[in-house]
Amino acid sequence: MNKANSILLNTKSFFAEIGDMTLFAGRFFREVFSPPFEFKELLRQCYNMGNRSFLLVSVTGFILGLVFTLQSRPTLMQFGAQSWMASMVSLSIVREIGPVIIALICAGRIGSGIGAELGSMRVTEQIDAMEVSGTNPFKYLVITRVVATTLMLPLLIIMGDAIALLGSAIVENLKGDVSFLLYFNQVFDALKFTDLLPATVKSVFFGFAIGIVGCYKGYNCAKGTVGVGEASNSAVVTISMLLFIIDFIAVFVTDIFFEI
Repeated sequence: MNKANSILLNTKSFFAEIGDMTLFAGRFFREVFSPPFEFKELLRQCYNMGNRSFLLVSVTGFILGLVFTLQSRPTLMQFGAQSWMASMVSLSIVREIGPVIIALICAGRIGSGIGAELGSMRVTEQIDAMEVSGTNPFKYLVITRVVATTLMLPLLIIMGDAIALLGSAIVENLKGDVSFLLYFNQVFDALKFTDLLPATVKSVFFGFAIGIVGCYKGYNCAKGTVGVGEASNSAVVTISMLLFIIDFIAVFVTDIFFEI
């Protein structure tokens, strides 16, 4: 009986949190287009989330391209299909692997950072002080961060994909004596508009999910300093699950409309 009650309480808590997060996102859409606009803070957040994440994304993308090509090359060699390497790698990275892996990396770096930062501001009553002073903390803290992640993540994914393809090209140049010009000609011959558009659109939703969940967890942090760690950890776990759900929906919709 106790176990059944525990499951029931956890289920109710899960759906209650989904409802609260939906209301939180609804408040974002209500206030994002209303003045005042915090452009200076938005630019600062774009710098923090974009520029400071570039090195991590670059290293991740480069290693992704190297490893994926090194693992795929022996299999293609068994069928004499090495010439398909550029097409296979470019389609796999641009359509699926690149956006998902880089979004997960950014969830760990950006999502946890937002949750911890806003959580510490909540438990030290800085957010309460902003409300008392007449400042709208939601616009200054939440909207700027969510917009920044929504704008920056597609750019990070595009740059990460490009660096991953560069890593793949290096492997092909060393292992298969394929020139960079020939490799990238094959890459651009394989890629189509219907490959780039869905990947870019879902990366926007990835960025929004990272921003809104990280802000929600931090903005509603409780339990003192212990809650800051819980908010940071919970943000990463929730974002990771949400990214896979968004990716599944994006692939399903893409398959219907573009018949990939």
